[in-house]
Amino acid sequence: MGMDDIRNVLLAGASGVFGRHVADELAGAGYRVLALGRGAGNDIVADLMDREGLLRAVEGLRFDVVVHAATALREAPMKHRDMAATDALRTTGTAHLVEAAQVVGARRMIAESMVFGYGYRDFGDRVLGEDDGFGAADGLDRGSQAHVDAMRIKERLMLGAEGIEGIALRFGLFYGPGGTGALVELLRKRKLPAVAGRGRVLPWIELRDAARAVALAVEGGRPGRAYNIVDDVPMGFGAHVRAVAEAFGTPPPMTVPAWVTRPMAYAHRMFTSSLRVSNARARAELGWAPRYPGCAEGLAALRG
Repeated sequence: MGMDDIRNVLLAGASGVFGRHVADELAGAGYRVLALGRGAGNDIVADLMDREGLLRAVEGLRFDVVVHAATALREAPMKHRDMAATDALRTTGTAHLVEAAQVVGARRMIAESMVFGYGYRDFGDRVLGEDDGFGAADGLDRGSQAHVDAMRIKERLMLGAEGIEGIALRFGLFYGPGGTGALVELLRKRKLPAVAGRGRVLPWIELRDAARAVALAVEGGRPGRAYNIVDDVPMGFGAHVRAVAEAFGTPPPMTVPAWVTRPMAYAHRMFTSSLRVSNARARAELGWAPRYPGCAEGLAALRG
């Protein structure tokens, strides 16, 4: 892309860990990025939950693309109620941002989604693709179902927005610069156990690999499509914690049985899920592939 072809991107959630990586990746690819968020450090100060305030803030502005990477999480959620504000952003906040995207004349909108929209449960050896019932999980407890419903609504609102090419990126669990450091500190203080989970695995993705998928989706991919953005080697959460400890030379974590985490209902549901997800569509249609095939390579690169 030449300098005469610069596109304007409105990035909601630019101040978050993932949002900062997205902003860097987009700027490096030649896009002009303006940050949207509640904090004073944003280019456009507005709250996605405040429809009138948001529409006033973007009035008269023009953007080619809007990226929705906003989250209300500041630390790892343990209980279902810890996800309430993020679920509200996924539903009400997304509806407001879609309206703002239409106001600013955006032709494309890209939304951060999550592989747990397939359901918080053990899928065994089955490998899921994008057409495998996202948001259609059943048999879940009320708390988990609320999160799945919110992820489904977020995608539906954005992919079905009139006059906008919507793309949803379903990310695995994040790790990498700005994310893994918190685990390392907990491990050094011997405050982070590894939950036992023989045979259970989850999809992961390094933060910079995830951000690169966003940059590719600005111009690539098929409108109205969702893409799984995960690496090639699923890994159990406990195994990931042990891998972090080994990579950074911290004391090895104590292993605890999963039942110990039952009082932390959200974390327990995640720890006892098992999910294998294919990234074949992203490779074929976005031209994306993870630089780091699995957490082992990504953590080694992070350690330096």
